[in-house]
Amino acid sequence: MKAVLIGKKERFEKFCPDSVFTESVEKVYLSLEQAEKDLPEEARDAQFLAADAIAKVPESLIAQMSGLKIIHSEGVAYNGIDCDAAARRGIYVCNNRGVNADAVSEQTILLMLGLLRWVIPGDDAVRAGRQIQRKESMMLNGITELGECRVGLVGFGNIAKAVARRLIPFGCEVYYHASHRKTPETEAEYGVSWMEMEEMLKSCDIVSIHVPVTPETVGMVDEAFLKMMRKDAFLINTARGEIVDNTALGRALTEEWIAGAGLDTVAPEPVAADHLLLHLPAEAENRLLFSPHIGGVTTGVFRKAHRNIWKAFEQVSKGERPANIVNRV
Repeated sequence: MKAVLIGKKERFEKFCPDSVFTESVEKVYLSLEQAEKDLPEEARDAQFLAADAIAKVPESLIAQMSGLKIIHSEGVAYNGIDCDAAARRGIYVCNNRGVNADAVSEQTILLMLGLLRWVIPGDDAVRAGRQIQRKESMMLNGITELGECRVGLVGFGNIAKAVARRLIPFGCEVYYHASHRKTPETEAEYGVSWMEMEEMLKSCDIVSIHVPVTPETVGMVDEAFLKMMRKDAFLINTARGEIVDNTALGRALTEEWIAGAGLDTVAPEPVAADHLLLHLPAEAENRLLFSPHIGGVTTGVFRKAHRNIWKAFEQVSKGERPANIVNRV
């Protein structure tokens, strides 16, 4: 048996679980760049394929692997995999659904707190010897505690649920908008209430994005969306950068349609030095907090993700059906 592993070899080696099965499988490591070219001969007879969540696995690659039985995303995202082409061949496509929920929810809370406490301007002020001036300015302008905030969650999947659970001890009012309202029992479990999108944008102090990338959600956070938000509200995005219209967000920060934004994801990725959000006027720049798309890449996430990948490979090798199939095979 053979597995093709697309992504960082060092990561696949580090997090590969130690078992008789993993030892028995021959491994072919490919970089993202190599995977976009013709596959090397030694990769073509593999039964298993695992790919970095940002890797491209198009039909042209799948067609070169006659014995392929399963394609597994290393992460939650699988939009780079041609699921339809795999389905036509009866090849499972699986993801690590929910594996990063706890980690990303922590990053979401971090960005909320970082904006509310103006962490970056505060750090700059202390380093510049302006600690007292910054402190007095913040006391005069007011510092809002997270527990005072009404938080709106756009989407209510695994990550949004983990965020809601973590907001309970802070004492926030938490609302969500999703295409299907959850049961009263689920809402009670997570301490949330359903709200129409427009009402949420107009009433919440923090709006946090938790939807996948689909044709319907690309560019969803646009000018109309941002102008509906309160001028003193913050936007958080730990989902995907493609969901936010960068030009609209730049204007929202520059023209003060909203108070600020915290972004763990920015499109396109990697973020180039000339990206428009990196070149806002100084005042707007102070209201934008970035993190380098690390919400879901903790050590714990990778341990769980790679256990899932190899368990799925072993199940398929035995003729069993793996978990988290996303292409309905």
